[in-house]
Amino acid sequence: MTLKSVFADLHIHIGRTEGGLPVKITGARNLTFDNIVQEATHRKGIRMIGIIDAHSPPVQEEIARNLDEGRYETLSGGGIRYRDTTAILGVEIEVKGAGRGVAHLLAYFPDLDVMRTFSGWMSRHVKNMQLSTQRFHGDLRELEGKVADLGGLLVPAHVFTPFKSVYGSAVDRMSDLLDPDQLAGVELGLSSDSTMADRISELEGFTFLTNSDAHSLPKIGREYNELLISEPCFHELKRALHRQEGRRVLANYGLDPKLGKYHRTRCLNCEELLSPTESGRCEYCGSTKMVRGVADRIDQLADRPTHHPDHRAPYIYQVPLEFIPKLGPKTLQKLLSRFGTEMEILHRASLADIAELAGASVATHIRLARERRLEFEEGGGGSYGRIRSVGKDQGVSGDSSV
Repeated sequence: MTLKSVFADLHIHIGRTEGGLPVKITGARNLTFDNIVQEATHRKGIRMIGIIDAHSPPVQEEIARNLDEGRYETLSGGGIRYRDTTAILGVEIEVKGAGRGVAHLLAYFPDLDVMRTFSGWMSRHVKNMQLSTQRFHGDLRELEGKVADLGGLLVPAHVFTPFKSVYGSAVDRMSDLLDPDQLAGVELGLSSDSTMADRISELEGFTFLTNSDAHSLPKIGREYNELLISEPCFHELKRALHRQEGRRVLANYGLDPKLGKYHRTRCLNCEELLSPTESGRCEYCGSTKMVRGVADRIDQLADRPTHHPDHRAPYIYQVPLEFIPKLGPKTLQKLLSRFGTEMEILHRASLADIAELAGASVATHIRLARERRLEFEEGGGGSYGRIRSVGKDQGVSGDSSV
């Protein structure tokens, strides 16, 4: 069987149902299941998407109606197809071990019937099944076993984020909270990369995932994965995460961690970026109110220098178009009309053609992003980093599309 490359973003939230019912409170109102699959297909060029919050009963009703009407198709290998894009149904669950902080887990299931079965079981352990990322009040081992019994995939979400993640707020070792044998992979989050994560030896055996955790349509695809699979479906995803029969993650595409909003520790009083201090106080204003950065947390946890195992996919730094200076919505629409999708603009389109439509500055920033030569102002404390604008002397030369 021929294997092919497929882009996949496996962590996209639903903000509202088509009827306006809230699902992810912090998600955009137009972030419905159908709008997500349309955005992925027609604008982003992403062929596999993990739609989190498919556990919600009103969302399931919408999916079922569109399946009945023939707008979507259930795939024999698992997943729901809309045109060229396959949606993998998922749920984000908040868990808390005894005496520990909270962490978020992602669980994926092959089809709507299995997701409904899981939702029926989980409804006994959460307070509001309609809403996203509900706290699970039950035995964590039982949750892990239920996902496995249903043929699902369990992945710790954004594992280093200072709020509600395995390493960021729950434990110093993942194995103190979760059974490693029950996990299909590990999601890094926007403020870290594989070079940082591979300083922690217990993560060596896991496949890393880079996903957007999108709370709005434009955020879809800000991080994504390149999979080597035979077709975009659930069972091929499962094989890729477990690195079976030649399937695997070919590459992780992600932000430079400096752009992540929790990369550095930041004082919440004076908003300065900080280096760790033994006193626990801001070196500028003396405040104890600060958000610990992912880089500093990994420094605390690291038990070795960076060591990439042979199976580790390369981490390819990419800058989403929303971060490119002077690229407004009208100009972006011109580029999309010309090149089709954001993936094409970011990675393949001719720089000379981009310059013709969007100007030399935009083309230069895209070229430097491809070459990983952009400079950044680091993010931290909940504020994203920013690209430092470049001068005219670094303009586009030639017709390179690489």
